[in-house]
Amino acid sequence: MRIRSLLAAVSAAVLLCALSMPASAHHSFAAEFDGTQLVTLKGTITKFERVNPHGWIYVDVKNQDGTVTNWAVETGAPTVLARMGIKKDALPIGKEVIITGFRAKDGTHAINGNKITLSDGTDFLLGSSRDGVSAYQEIHGDDSTTKKDDPSPSTKK
Repeated sequence: MRIRSLLAAVSAAVLLCALSMPASAHHSFAAEFDGTQLVTLKGTITKFERVNPHGWIYVDVKNQDGTVTNWAVETGAPTVLARMGIKKDALPIGKEVIITGFRAKDGTHAINGNKITLSDGTDFLLGSSRDGVSAYQEIHGDDSTTKKDDPSPSTKK
């Protein structure tokens, strides 16, 4: 009887601890991003955060009028980025990059990153929600993809 009481008390304590932990703000791709709004950004990395559940790359993009806009690019988690070949020191501040991804639905300067191209021409998938077959096709030049890149930070449907 004492063992059952002890087991029940320990189980209750573990459950209370689990319920008291803050929930992470994980979301679905469709809740935040528009899969029809593929954007291409060309700019300079200003910050790279390898955090869970999604990493973030911040890029300064020069607009047509000469002003600069800082864009936030959501990526996969650090372990996913590592599997894609992107290590901690792979994206230093100041590095010139081209990034494609899908525009945030709320109109902010944010995208769900699909692919990053380094200045030496090396491509990496960013391991985010919309990767997979379509990103593979885009990187490898498969014409069956229906996505269109736009060279400016604006979007095309």
